Amino acid sequence: MILPMKKYAFMVYHKEYDDFLHALREVGVVHVKENKSIAGHAELKALLSLRKQLKSLMSLFKRLNAESETADLAPARTIDKEECHQIIEKIEKLQDKRAQLFVERDNLQKKIDYMQIWGDFSYETVEKLRAAGYEITFFSCPTSRFEPKWTTEYNAFLVNFFQSVSFFVTVTKTGEVIEIDAERAKMPECGLEQLIATYEGIKDRIQNVDDEMKEEAAADYLTIEEFDKSLQNEFNFNNVVVQTEPQANEKVMLLEGWTLAEKASTMEAELDRQGYFFKQLEIQPKDKVPILLKNNRYAKLFEPLTNLFSLPNYTELDPTPLLAPFFMLFFGLCFGDSGYGLIVLLIATVVKYKIGPSDMRPYLSFAQWLGATALVVGAVISGSFFGITLGNIALFSGIKEHFMTMDRLMQFSLGLGMFHVVFGKAVAAAKIKKQKGLKHSLAPWGWVFFLAAGLVLFAPTALAMFGKPLNVPPLPMIVQYICYGIAGLSALLILFYNMPGKNIFFNFGAAIWNIYNAASGMLGDTLSYVRLFAIGLTGGILGGVFNMLGIDLTAGLPIYARIPLMLFILVFGHGLNITLCTISSLVHPLRLIFVEYFRNSEYEGGGIAYAPFKKVN
Repeated sequence: MILPMKKYAFMVYHKEYDDFLHALREVGVVHVKENKSIAGHAELKALLSLRKQLKSLMSLFKRLNAESETADLAPARTIDKEECHQIIEKIEKLQDKRAQLFVERDNLQKKIDYMQIWGDFSYETVEKLRAAGYEITFFSCPTSRFEPKWTTEYNAFLVNFFQSVSFFVTVTKTGEVIEIDAERAKMPECGLEQLIATYEGIKDRIQNVDDEMKEEAAADYLTIEEFDKSLQNEFNFNNVVVQTEPQANEKVMLLEGWTLAEKASTMEAELDRQGYFFKQLEIQPKDKVPILLKNNRYAKLFEPLTNLFSLPNYTELDPTPLLAPFFMLFFGLCFGDSGYGLIVLLIATVVKYKIGPSDMRPYLSFAQWLGATALVVGAVISGSFFGITLGNIALFSGIKEHFMTMDRLMQFSLGLGMFHVVFGKAVAAAKIKKQKGLKHSLAPWGWVFFLAAGLVLFAPTALAMFGKPLNVPPLPMIVQYICYGIAGLSALLILFYNMPGKNIFFNFGAAIWNIYNAASGMLGDTLSYVRLFAIGLTGGILGGVFNMLGIDLTAGLPIYARIPLMLFILVFGHGLNITLCTISSLVHPLRLIFVEYFRNSEYEGGGIAYAPFKKVN
């Protein structure tokens, strides 16, 4: 649910305003209304820029401390902005030095790789020969172009063959012209032994830089973390000053904001005690009221999905508890295999137990719910266990008919889509009733009852077009008459009361256009739910394919070779399939929620998160 908010205006004498802001920050429940952009305020932009640098620095320090198993973090010390910039500058210089050393190391590695083709030789010997009047020249050419006559004409010696290239040297008198159709090799300035020694030296220098950065990370991580909090407090305080509207020749400061209704009395009592003036205001339709969601332990796990799309605005319904069960069911249908669901459940449970209290625990609980859903759906609906069709096993032959066939799975997916679309229309009607009142929601509710009656009357016939006829007993005539009556009354609301206050002809014209858009849109939305069947079927087929590969490809091998190879194929294949299934089972249900469901429920979104003005500790 969306927690109710109250809007307040605070008017304070300018000489007392600084004290008032400190008092308001201590109360810590007021979300300040932002009237102005900070784009034109250099000080605030500088604070944001510095905090961005500190975020990157803390991320680096955190990684370095994690790599150093014996890291002993020094206690936080008090620093100012100048010292902070010095720390940032020092780390940047170390990072630049490290990057430069990596470039040098990579260049040396290329030279070493090239010199290893020529082998280890002494440049001193080359110089001695040059002093004696002989020149050693290094050449390379395609092996097919190497001519044996070069060995006699220019004392050519083959040194190595590599990737169809011949590497050779010639020994000639100084000044002799060498006419050879080959490329003169560009040799390093020193021999292989010296290159390797230089390479090892650079590795040591890189290690020294790494050690120095780890020392800095251990020494200053907590200091930077605390300084970042002070910057955040400074930014928040200055931003509130910027959002303040001076009144009465800047003698009175006006500030507006929101607070949770449940916290309002505490705030009022504290400000009354300190003698500050405030007044509760009416929330206007155009106000961007901050949003804070409150759900039970189960629905709260799905709040990241709502945040991923957009928070609701203040006049809407919280979509989180409404989308949660559908997302779970969609995930289970897309995953489609009870064995895979069991793996997800076990991994999430073990990791959750191992890490103890952590910010990751809600996400692991979320994974537990999804894994359990996939386990149940795979075992009860699709009848698949690691790609094995349970209905084909003698142990489960007695319940084989309870597992859904491909036709039934497709019909189930489409039927679920029909229900979800109608459910979305019902949510839209409830939202309109909350926003505009009962009379404006009558036509939307008419759509809900019209579609519901149509599903009762015609859904089995429509679904039979996508497979075998459903074994559904015919509806009693009284039920059919009731449904036709509901559909007729609903149609009257849709046609003649879709825009309360307008004349009947205007309503009728608007209704015809709305019916055309709704009919085409809902048909496409419903067919989109076929993806639940298709994706689940694909995962099951791939699992069966890997089972077949593991058995058939190893059939002719002796048992001691067959078992390891079979296990490798099965583990690799099913591991890959689980990964692909997990991705598709998250992406496609999200699409059905964010596109089909949110469109039919007329979800608006655009809410801003409740962020009270308080001191960060």
